[in-house]
Amino acid sequence: MDKFKGALVVGFLRLFALLPWWAVRVIGTTIGWLMWKLPTRARDVVRINLSHCFPELSEGERERLVGKSLGDIGKTLTESACAWVWPAEKSLSRVREVEGLDVLQAALASGKGVVGITSHLGNWEVLNHFYCSQCKPIIFYRPPKLKAVDELLRKQRVQLGNRVAPSTKEGILSVIKEVRRGGSVGIPADPEPSESAGLFVPFLGTQALTSKFVPGMLAGHKAVGVFLHALRLEDGSGYKVILEAAPEAMYSTDTETAVTAMSQVVERYIRAYPSQYMWSMKRFKRRPAGEARWY
Repeated sequence: MDKFKGALVVGFLRLFALLPWWAVRVIGTTIGWLMWKLPTRARDVVRINLSHCFPELSEGERERLVGKSLGDIGKTLTESACAWVWPAEKSLSRVREVEGLDVLQAALASGKGVVGITSHLGNWEVLNHFYCSQCKPIIFYRPPKLKAVDELLRKQRVQLGNRVAPSTKEGILSVIKEVRRGGSVGIPADPEPSESAGLFVPFLGTQALTSKFVPGMLAGHKAVGVFLHALRLEDGSGYKVILEAAPEAMYSTDTETAVTAMSQVVERYIRAYPSQYMWSMKRFKRRPAGEARWY
């Protein structure tokens, strides 16, 4: 059954990628609108997350943000489907602006390992192609459950000569080894880790269990950290890629200081582009001792 489902999904993705860009965006917006207006689990999770992270908004303001967020989530889904199937060069043609490229170039020229740090903001699939066009990193990812979809993504994500590493013990070790030998890697900073692999630090007005993995690789300036995001442009034509050097505090050998600094950077980007974050993700599943579950 899983094999049939996988083939069906891959076939649908390939057909979908034949559509013109305007149609991809219209369908994405429609999917988001339906997720907002129908009693979906995604809508419930977005409402819960936004109620905790933006308590200063009025009920009406927050509900409008729920709708806009789901619209952007819908567009992220359909636009990512294209990035999974298109040649990398076609996806890269949608990158209209780049800010801070010199930061990445300086990091690559440093002779140290480079850790590209992103989050579930904007379109990380397009960002993957952009990053891989600048260097040949190992991209760290969580494999989808369907084998056929995983095989498609593995193939599409390495079009530019880079490699991928699943979020397994072997994958983690390959990422660490790549950084130690002076190579480059790409890692999302915001997936919720296990409690042993993370710390609760301030994030968007609450506490969030946040991974120690990235700060651990940077500690003591053993590697260079660069934040990267591909943000959707208001005119719908494509994306602006923003690159920024990791703050000095992220190189601290004090784990809490470094993890907090990483969390603060991600928070700043989310507050600047709140609707483009994947609020349907159960980012706050684990709570500090004594606090009730959100979901």
